[in-house]
Amino acid sequence: MHMTRKGWFVPVLTAAAMCWGTTLAAQDNDEPEGNQTTVAKAIMGARVPLERGLAASASHGQAISAKFEMEEGKFQLSVYTLKDGKYFEVIVDHNSGKVVKTEPITEAEDYTAAQSQSGAMAKAKVPLRAAVEKALRDNAGYHAVSITPSLKDGRAVADVTLAKGEELKTVSVPL
Repeated sequence: MHMTRKGWFVPVLTAAAMCWGTTLAAQDNDEPEGNQTTVAKAIMGARVPLERGLAASASHGQAISAKFEMEEGKFQLSVYTLKDGKYFEVIVDHNSGKVVKTEPITEAEDYTAAQSQSGAMAKAKVPLRAAVEKALRDNAGYHAVSITPSLKDGRAVADVTLAKGEELKTVSVPL
């Protein structure tokens, strides 16, 4: 089959436009579903799993939540910690497992979330890392995306979001 120059140009241009549109949609932080799919794909390339990120952040306080996320178009592993009554966001390099940045949490929405998570962890009997490991044991083939503690009926539980390819699911693990 012999294609003329015009014959191949339209399909290539169409494919490029579709890919460009998909990339823009995936990077749109206002669309959580697209962002979650992007994060789920990126986790497959991360060398450091969530549970190792939790361990790496230990020198910066007690872990109160953790998640892989897209922040300003960059993939990162963020761990909220509590140390000496103050809340911090610890960024762990997802390739090396080393802490690359620590900053105090001061924004109202993040601060409120950290307070709530800290309250749940105060009633927890097991650390977040153990809860992630249990969720992974019970769901073979999945990778942990995030863990967020909360209180349900006065008991501490952790919602662990898991990814397998582009499939996402959330499981609840008692703390």
